[in-house]
Amino acid sequence: MSKGSPGPTPGFLVWRLANKWRVAVDRAVAPLGLTHAQYSLVASLHGMQRAGERPSQRRLADHTGLEALYVSKLARALESAGLIERTRDPRDPRAVQLALTEQGETVTRQAIAVVQDLHQQLLEPLGGLDAPRTRAFTDELRTLLDARLAPSVPNDESTQETTP
Repeated sequence: MSKGSPGPTPGFLVWRLANKWRVAVDRAVAPLGLTHAQYSLVASLHGMQRAGERPSQRRLADHTGLEALYVSKLARALESAGLIERTRDPRDPRAVQLALTEQGETVTRQAIAVVQDLHQQLLEPLGGLDAPRTRAFTDELRTLLDARLAPSVPNDESTQETTP
């Protein structure tokens, strides 16, 4: 809690919700051999491929918000599992393009269905996936995600005694 707040801060609540969601997705996709981070990668790749794109690791990192090095690590593990293929970009030999394999498509479609069920459960208190409250909540989340944050200065009094 912050000094002036009678309850949890918005940052703390966002952090708690993100952790709750990560754990739920991890548990739900584990039977398919995926982690939440791997799911985020293959589901994003699935959507991008459906739109006709064969993204590079960097493009997928930008899309997911994950660090490029982490995407590279995840991609290697998913390639070893037979779910994606990594190939050199013919236009840029330094870049690696990603694509789901046939097995990857099958697993990803199953995982998407499982996670959609989770979305319904998570959003039920707001009226479900298509409810006006859910649309407003999603708009608010987009606003927060689009906001630029200035790096804080270590040992600055304004950053002490606050929660995430």
